[in-house]
Amino acid sequence: MPSLLLPTPDGRTASYRLVGTPWPAARPAVPFNRVVFSAAHVVADPFADGDPSAGGAIDWDGTLAYRRYLADLGLGIAEAMDTAQRGMGLSWPQALELIRRTREALAGSGVPVFNGCGTDHLDPAEVTTLDDVVAAYLEQVDAIQAAGGRLIVMASRALARIARTPDDYLAVYRRVLARAEQPVVLHWLGDMFDPALAGYWGTSDLDAARDVALAVIAESTRKVDGIKISLLDKDREIDMRQRLPAAVKMYTGDDFNYPELIAGDAQGFSHALLGIFDAIAPAASAALAELAQGRRERFLEILAPTVPLSRRIFGAPTRFYKTGVVFLAYLNGHQRHFTMLGGHQAMRALPYFVDVFRLADLAGLLRDPELATLRMKRFLQLHGVEA
Repeated sequence: MPSLLLPTPDGRTASYRLVGTPWPAARPAVPFNRVVFSAAHVVADPFADGDPSAGGAIDWDGTLAYRRYLADLGLGIAEAMDTAQRGMGLSWPQALELIRRTREALAGSGVPVFNGCGTDHLDPAEVTTLDDVVAAYLEQVDAIQAAGGRLIVMASRALARIARTPDDYLAVYRRVLARAEQPVVLHWLGDMFDPALAGYWGTSDLDAARDVALAVIAESTRKVDGIKISLLDKDREIDMRQRLPAAVKMYTGDDFNYPELIAGDAQGFSHALLGIFDAIAPAASAALAELAQGRRERFLEILAPTVPLSRRIFGAPTRFYKTGVVFLAYLNGHQRHFTMLGGHQAMRALPYFVDVFRLADLAGLLRDPELATLRMKRFLQLHGVEA
């Protein structure tokens, strides 16, 4: 196996020899017994001339190729909804084009594709009424449904800013869900992912917030396929899961505790809508196939080494987790460069990248160790480290 010099916490370097056995990217042998979505990243076009702080251009070939790769592994796509895209580099017009192109590219794949629907084309500072928020939601609802897409109703920064009470949330979601043509996935995103969403559902008391979300679902149960919770708190997810109507799914968004939440217990289990599945796709696919065949312990065994990697990728500041995801896509040869929309490749310090490299190796997630080592050396050299 290849080796290189990696920086250490004391500012020196130490030799590191790769040890991981890469997971093969293989089609699953059996259908999964969980509904699974990966929040897939967007590949930026580094050759486009423009202001990186304004977002950037998309490499459509690379972006769609990555979605085909995930689909071949049996993973559904949560399109154009990722917190490191919407409102942080990916505009609403780009998101809608992405939704349309992905639908066309994955036609006939058999994997589920749902699409992020929000209010991110609004400037929250200019919103004055709840009607403004509803109109923004409905603009995206109508556009996505016109393209034949299913909806993930994302949390709204504009709503978080203008709403004053839980009843304001109930009123907005009631009107938005009434327009849905097929059951949607709701998304409760914690402020560790987006500080602008603090106090979502009209309260900072998470028990009370849970009850507001449950009331939204109770009012429109036939319009709700499920709810994704991204609070990084497994006990809260399990508690809410047990309170959901029988027909409504819980989709875990807990990138810290996903194996046990998906495996479940005697009271139930969570389906998955996860950002980390982008980075650990081969291992996730292999594990889910084991779970579908009743081999729960093997499922947990496969995913166990991915958890330290995920916790490092999603460590604070969590909103910049996609930097680690795209870095792995670069190391693994899924894209030729390490450039992101909005310049987010610069949003982490060098020790973060070193840890991601090491932990990915230990989890068997560097699919070509020689290539990954070569690219890591180049990356380190840019930071003044002779590896």
